[in-house]
Amino acid sequence: MDKPFLDKLRKIDPYVPGEQPQATDVVKLNANENPYPPAPGVQEVLRTFDASSLALYPDANGRRLKAALAGRFGVKPTQVFLGNGSDDVLALAFQSFFCSDQPILYPDITYSFYPVWCDLFRIPYETVPLDADFCVNVRDYDRPNGGIVLPNPNAPTGRGVSLDFLEDLLQHNADCVVIIDEAYVDFGAQSAVPLLNKYENLLIVQTMSKSRSLAGMRIGYALGSETLIATLEAVKNSYNSYTMDALALAVGEASVKEEAYFQDTCRKVIATRERTAEELRALGFTVLPSLTNFLFVTHPKKDASVIFEYLRQKNIFIRYFKLPRIDNYLRITVGTDGQMDRLFAALKEFL
Repeated sequence: MDKPFLDKLRKIDPYVPGEQPQATDVVKLNANENPYPPAPGVQEVLRTFDASSLALYPDANGRRLKAALAGRFGVKPTQVFLGNGSDDVLALAFQSFFCSDQPILYPDITYSFYPVWCDLFRIPYETVPLDADFCVNVRDYDRPNGGIVLPNPNAPTGRGVSLDFLEDLLQHNADCVVIIDEAYVDFGAQSAVPLLNKYENLLIVQTMSKSRSLAGMRIGYALGSETLIATLEAVKNSYNSYTMDALALAVGEASVKEEAYFQDTCRKVIATRERTAEELRALGFTVLPSLTNFLFVTHPKKDASVIFEYLRQKNIFIRYFKLPRIDNYLRITVGTDGQMDRLFAALKEFL
């Protein structure tokens, strides 16, 4: 049957998220989720939320959540942008700032949503190879470009860069927007926030999915100059003024106000990460230094895909990427100590 309209449909290879197993008794270490619950204040919002208020539209400007974030980071509310998870914020930023004929630059091994957005929005891009140790060389970005996206720390490698590195990058790319994707910054990396008032072309994107245990709520935000934030707001309001619902706004505000709980959760994840790295090295794995809530590992004598499938049969889910340069690596999310003990036992059995 002839279907000529098919030639007019967008053809694109979509981003593939980590598997979401439905079985019980699963150790889920494949999506970089936080193993601890959200802050008590978040749980109180969920318990007392007035469902009748959902009959009304939420605050399109998210003023209370913006004010809370602005207070925490020492910026103006007009320097804060909100979105439905950091993916939404990043997608809007790609549309807003990468509008030239020059290619944008980002690492060759990084978040696999970046090329999807470039293809979707028809943005030219070039990937910049990481070195043999999966580190970024700042000098590789000293060339004409339409913008730069740099995750700090990077995923899936877990490596981070210093504040001096970030300032060097900004100083040599003053003629374009530089996006620093800080999805995992709270687990030990240096944030670019101190550079905000110095560089008007800097946009920092963060999320509440990882360090604040709110992956299921979808809350992301950006910090930047008033010029960049105003541009993001204009693009957002050109197709969807209400990107965040009323419950998400209330939950986000409650989470930001619980600083002590947030810091304690991050410390627990970091402690388990370091313990896990030691255990894996003792089992013969090579473990990259990590400033995230996951570890990127390889075993010199065992095939990563075989380890992945073995653990999967044991209801232990980790992440395997069949991609150039990293097809013998595994990404393992840091869970609770109990979850990691199950992982160690299974790996010992396999080895």
